[in-house]
This record gives sequence, C-alpha cells and structure tokens, in this order.
Amino acid sequence: MIVVGVCGSPRVQATEHILKEALQQLQEKGFETRFWTVRDKRIGFCIHCDFCLKHKECVFKDDMQELYALLKEADGVIFATPVYNGGVSAQTKAVMDRCRAAVAADVNFFRGKVGMAIAAGGDRAGGQEAALMQIHTFYILNGVVPVSGGFFGANLGATFWTKDTLEGAKQDDEGFRSLKKTLKRFAESLKQQQDKGEKRN
Repeated sequence: MIVVGVCGSPRVQATEHILKEALQQLQEKGFETRFWTVRDKRIGFCIHCDFCLKHKECVFKDDMQELYALLKEADGVIFATPVYNGGVSAQTKAVMDRCRAAVAADVNFFRGKVGMAIAAGGDRAGGQEAALMQIHTFYILNGVVPVSGGFFGANLGATFWTKDTLEGAKQDDEGFRSLKKTLKRFAESLKQQQDKGEKRN
C-alpha cells in the first residue's frame, strides 16, 4: 500500500522533519511512501474558472501535475502543515483547492483513501486543531476517510509545539506521542480498507 505525504511548509524546518519521521515509521510497518513538498514548487491559486469542469483538467500546468499523479496511486494521504495565522499555510490551502481539478476529472479520485493530518505550531495552542479541522474538512468533502489518533492527546491528529524551531519540534515528546497514536490508527484503517477491497474482489 502506498502513502503520500504532502508537506505544506515552504521551509526546511519542523513540519518537513515531522512528516519524514511519520513516513519512516510507516515504512517500518511495511508501507511504501512518497514525499512531496510545496517547497520550491510553482503552484498557482485556484481561480474557480470552471475550466476543469468542462475539460477535465486544470487550466494551470504547473507543479501540481506531479502531485496529481502521486495522489492518484495513493491508498493513504498525509497532509502536514505549519500553522499560519491560526490555520493551514497558504501553500497547503492552494494545494487542497487545486485538487478540485482532480475530482472534476474523476469523481472517485479520492474516494476510499485514508487520510491523516499533522499540524505544527510555534505556540502551544497556536491554531493546530483549527488547521487539522481544515484538512479533515478537505478529506470529508472529497471522500477521503479521515483518521485521528483518538482521545487523550490526539483527538484530531498529530499536533506539535515547535517554539518556532526545528529543535523545539524534536523536543516535543507530547507531539511525538500524538503522532504515534495517529499513525497507529492510520495504519490500521489502511489495512481495513485493503481487506474490504480484497473481499469485494
């Protein structure tokens, strides 16, 4: 099974480090992983021109084409974002908005995939849960099965207090506990989806 990790940070900092750690843990559980980052990518903003509804492709031919291909083959998706002004980063939002073209081309593009979310904020309560909710809303709207880590520390997913540094993220034991809990449920849900697919076949 393939998991695609989408890093919504334009910097090489905490969010990228955390996502790569998550993907490494999934590899150790036997999953194939793909890492994709917005950093140094050319990503146009969705302008709601409806070109994709008529032509089944996005009017913009930029670096999103690479991500569309990765997401199409994915069984699981992880969006990881830094917290900007109490929510997801602008780059993360642009990626989610541009996925409208993928769904316009294939209404079942995301359906049945499993999704989890990671949010890293400079403050202890800087908007991590609001960011996770934005990502979960994207999942729900597009037919992705959203997964959290459950109660007692990972209610909506993995949350990190970075203190605006990579070292701060590395020292956040509670953050890594929330990541471990979320990855456990994520992996279990992926395997359940796989079992359902095998039974149907």
